[in-house]
Amino acid sequence: MVGFTAKYIGGLKCEAVHGPSNSQMITDAPADIGGTATTFSPTDLVATGLLTCIMTTMALVAERGGVKLDGMTGRIEKTMRKEPPRRIDSLKINLRIPLNPDHPMRDKLEATASACPVHLSLHPDITETISFEWSL
Repeated sequence: MVGFTAKYIGGLKCEAVHGPSNSQMITDAPADIGGTATTFSPTDLVATGLLTCIMTTMALVAERGGVKLDGMTGRIEKTMRKEPPRRIDSLKINLRIPLNPDHPMRDKLEATASACPVHLSLHPDITETISFEWSL
């Protein structure tokens, strides 16, 4: 079990503390609902968590197979639902993998992307699209 704490600091911002490391971060509400959008919103963190979880899980699987994915990059685009209730509607992910398109681990790594813990934790109504670019 991992614990976190948070404190509302005003201005639609919260300060969160990661229990094990004591590292801190601030969240801010998006501009369209009155925040200043000066840092990650809570739903931005969900999207970022998905992207980094996919990349970390793929790197774990690759390293177990003797392959390094150093230099892998990713981008995620979050779209919020237009009608109530306010929630994430879709997440579009693009990954650039620094391996040849015919690499023997390609199928396994692509399958791993959809099986990361964050992906498996998200509501099934969220549309997720993952695209891969394989090139050195």
